[in-house]
Amino acid sequence: MNWRSLPSLASLRAFAALADAGGASAAGAALNVSHAAVSQQVRALERDLGLKLIRKDGRGLALTGEGERLARVALGAFGAMAAEADALRASEEARGLRVTTTPAFAANWLMPRIADFRAKHPEIDFTLDPTPALADLGPGGADLAIRFGNGDWPGVDAEPLVPSDFVIVGAPGIIGDRPIEEPADLLDMPWLQELGTNEVDDWLTSRGVTARRTGRITSLPGTLIVGAVVRGDGVTATARAFVEAELKSGALRCLFAEEGANAGYHLVTPRGVLSPAARAFVAWARRQRAN
Repeated sequence: MNWRSLPSLASLRAFAALADAGGASAAGAALNVSHAAVSQQVRALERDLGLKLIRKDGRGLALTGEGERLARVALGAFGAMAAEADALRASEEARGLRVTTTPAFAANWLMPRIADFRAKHPEIDFTLDPTPALADLGPGGADLAIRFGNGDWPGVDAEPLVPSDFVIVGAPGIIGDRPIEEPADLLDMPWLQELGTNEVDDWLTSRGVTARRTGRITSLPGTLIVGAVVRGDGVTATARAFVEAELKSGALRCLFAEEGANAGYHLVTPRGVLSPAARAFVAWARRQRAN
């Protein structure tokens, strides 16, 4: 296709609206612009083509032969585009909203609040995918994600939702009186970590611990971690926001804390235009953050 031969889309749209409505005033009302703007676009189209497309007909306007020819093509093309756009919107609305996050965040933060979102947006079909795996965002994947980190991820937009340090915690009963001053002091401890992650070894490596770990690791769904660590089944690495109450009550002790300027859970969205359902969820989550 020779794209350079195409006239301005704005001028074609104005001409098609005029041909459909029968006059500049009615076309302007349909396009939500002034009749003068419609007339200006049509004159620009005539100059571009070097043809007269409309003529005076008494007090009104009529199409020339060339205008009628172009109008048939333009109205057919714009009609097809409008129909396809409506179909795409309907398909997107029918697909609903898919949100992916970790099981721990789903259980501890999202699920206690999700009834409020459903009440405010009963028209949106909602699917929650609680998984530690990083899901693809965009067409065919999730609409948005909620993930822990500093928000510095390539190819996506991220904004803080729940600020939180990353902490290593354990129950007083399992810690006992043993001195824990360095991360290496935890090498022989039993560990709990979220199923599908490698948080324990990743944390030890990040703290410069190269010695081999001798304590066992039990991998559990994120929804079971807090209860298990409170029972004394092991120590774990988690977001402080999920164990704040247990730390305050003394049910857990904080052994180490990783503080970051932007650490915490973030709303992660693909770059570009979000679906109406995704925009509604983002706006709702921001209000939850403010509460």
